[in-house]
Amino acid sequence: MLRALVCVIALSLSANALGAPNVPGSSWSGPSGSISPAVLEMGLAAARCAEQAGVVNSPGTLTVIDYSKPSTAKRMWVFDLKQRTLLYEELVSHGQGSGDNMATRFSNSDGSHQTSLGLFVTAEPYTGKNGYSLRLDGLERGVNDRARERAIVIHGAPYVSDDLARTMGRLGRSWGCPAVREAVARGIIDRVKGGGLVFAYAENDEWLRSSPFLGDCAAAQ
Repeated sequence: MLRALVCVIALSLSANALGAPNVPGSSWSGPSGSISPAVLEMGLAAARCAEQAGVVNSPGTLTVIDYSKPSTAKRMWVFDLKQRTLLYEELVSHGQGSGDNMATRFSNSDGSHQTSLGLFVTAEPYTGKNGYSLRLDGLERGVNDRARERAIVIHGAPYVSDDLARTMGRLGRSWGCPAVREAVARGIIDRVKGGGLVFAYAENDEWLRSSPFLGDCAAAQ
């Protein structure tokens, strides 16, 4: 499924010859860390689609989270789209309702404590019960568009660490938020806030088929 969808995306990008000022084409020439090239390409395609559709305006960063990887692996990458550089490669938690070490269930429902998939835009930072945090607005109806009302935010958490991953065999889990290590939370938030994109991926056939930002991008217009 993933390979076929990537081929569709690549053909669509080539045919449309999109001219987005910040988001590069289907080939990433800069450093990319351990991210799957197919997942990175899909995130870039979603970002280009959002920009082409006027949903976002010249996003400066793209954060990709690959929930097909276990929580003990680094599965969050923050890319600078202007400088074509990799800024962070980090651990990130998923929701309690999504699974233990592997996230297998996803939801847009309040109270589910599950992670949401899809494309988000970063909004304003604030200081709350989890410290310095960053609000996210979901861009996919029925998939993640309740992120703000669910308080799905990026924040630091003591249960996200390499030591905990080794001793427990998984990270601690949030109530659906992509929580990161406390040591890097403020740096990430300040770098991506105010209009950056976040692309949360998993091998979920229903979402892959229905996302308006994947495939030929027509649904996002």
